[in-house]
Amino acid sequence: MTNQNNESLRLSKRMSELGLCSRREADEWISKGWVRVDGKVISELGTKIFPDQRITIERQAAAEQSKRVTVLINKPVGYVSGQAEDGYEPAICLVKPENRWDEDKLPVHFHPTQLRSLVAAGRLDIDSTGLLVLTQDGRIAKHLIGQETSVEKEYLVRVSYSRGGRLPDTDLKRLNHGLSLDGKALLPAKVRWQNDDQLNFILKEGKKRQIRRMCEAVGLTVLGLKRVRIGKVKLGNLPEGKWRYLGETELF
Repeated sequence: MTNQNNESLRLSKRMSELGLCSRREADEWISKGWVRVDGKVISELGTKIFPDQRITIERQAAAEQSKRVTVLINKPVGYVSGQAEDGYEPAICLVKPENRWDEDKLPVHFHPTQLRSLVAAGRLDIDSTGLLVLTQDGRIAKHLIGQETSVEKEYLVRVSYSRGGRLPDTDLKRLNHGLSLDGKALLPAKVRWQNDDQLNFILKEGKKRQIRRMCEAVGLTVLGLKRVRIGKVKLGNLPEGKWRYLGETELF
């Protein structure tokens, strides 16, 4: 048998690895009888399979997945990106019909069920503004915040220099590559001056308060931080506090 040398693993984990769906979705589909392994319906949660076994998904699962929405918000200062905390409102509070951007022409009607399991795919600090992604689609969440992700995120950062004069070029080079946080070297970044008091940052990772801490390390104070792009999806003209749906042809 070909399977002898292969380790078996949970079907839901394998489905997530293959990018078919999130583990939570996988468990839902398995319990509904929508998943087949080598042609046989598997409906028992926790079932283990071998990596070379063939997984197929019933049409209903794909149809349900295509109904899942992804929302883009231009988050204002003062909202947290995930769960409510310390009396601050989560950004999902902004997702209501009256805050939908007038120029969102997608033929999707807002329905309160879209708020169910709508989760932030990545964080944006309470004192930062700009592009925040909320999604019901486990594949998008995994793509943006999974351990293997390398999706670029672009920020405009207004700064002041506390050491007099102008930031030396050697420190700008350190922002690009050479800084460590929490004892771990940061991945190379792309950092350049956008204008006299604003830097453009492009990162492929997102440690907590990373940009603010990088700036502190070279004597810069962050006065304002705005995320303007995630992968190929740009904030564009979306006004602050407004939201729109991610279009079918838009890919991160």
